Amino acid sequence: MPKIALFGAVGAIGQSIASSLRSQGQAYRVVGRDAASLQQAFGADPLAECVTWNPDQNASIEAAAAGIDTLIYLVGVNYWQFELHPQLMRKTLDGAIAAGVRKILLIGTVYPYGPAQSNPVTEDHPRRPNSYKGRMRMAQEQVLWQAHAAGKIQATVLRLPDFYGPGVDKSLLHSAFQAALQGGTANLVGPLDRPHEFVFVPDVGPVVCRLLEQPAAFGKTWHLGGAGVTSQRELLDLIRQHGAVPFKQRVIGKTLLRLLGLFDPLLREMVEMHYLLSSPLILDDSALQRLLGPIVKTCYAEGVRQTLAAAMHAPQKLKR
Repeated sequence: MPKIALFGAVGAIGQSIASSLRSQGQAYRVVGRDAASLQQAFGADPLAECVTWNPDQNASIEAAAAGIDTLIYLVGVNYWQFELHPQLMRKTLDGAIAAGVRKILLIGTVYPYGPAQSNPVTEDHPRRPNSYKGRMRMAQEQVLWQAHAAGKIQATVLRLPDFYGPGVDKSLLHSAFQAALQGGTANLVGPLDRPHEFVFVPDVGPVVCRLLEQPAAFGKTWHLGGAGVTSQRELLDLIRQHGAVPFKQRVIGKTLLRLLGLFDPLLREMVEMHYLLSSPLILDDSALQRLLGPIVKTCYAEGVRQTLAAAMHAPQKLKR
């Protein structure tokens, strides 16, 4: 029976972690709401055990976590339903603890920090969210740390910046990757020239697997930064260099984002997070590198090339 379970496994980060476990010959469980999606993503892997759950039912959560030692938490919600994050964490923890799960790793975000007080940002940066989404993510973490402090489970958090890579359609750069293969116009959220960082999703899985092997990882928050500081414009240049066709671009600023948000709930919810584009927040992951040793990070040029190559062979993933 697998000892590691990925809750919310179908997304790009979950598939990166699964790929790393697979490369080690390690059995794992993937847990999600939709059986068909799980089968499509993991059904061909004999090491993967696909389990569906209903996060609103305690018995279903406990059954999904039965026999598991370590739970990797990747459960997502709609961008306009962030109030569900702390609720889902509490329900999942209750079920997992009842099932005897000993450890949990949360894939976290930079949202709880609010604007960076200085850069690069270390793990001891104050959590002072200036957005509703940041407050909900901080509340999610507080639920986790309360369970850890009570001795009910060992917890750790791995924070990631924005990400990109093969199969990633929830990225600032997704529209540009689409346009580089299909032509047309890439819709981007500006400003494009501010310092930013992106983590290449295939690089995440190996780090997560190494982190789980370290007893000292638990009880702390860790950062995994991108392959250096860049900007959206620099990555757009790389996408154009490696893309199949020329494309135009349309840049949406905060004012237009707010206006378009009157008609699009996703864009409406992006308004309060716009500060992450206008005010740089760069993660310092030196503590993680001291714990794990050297971390492989794919350079942006190679990451762009791999992302385009993967999309070219799976065009249906771009047409969303």
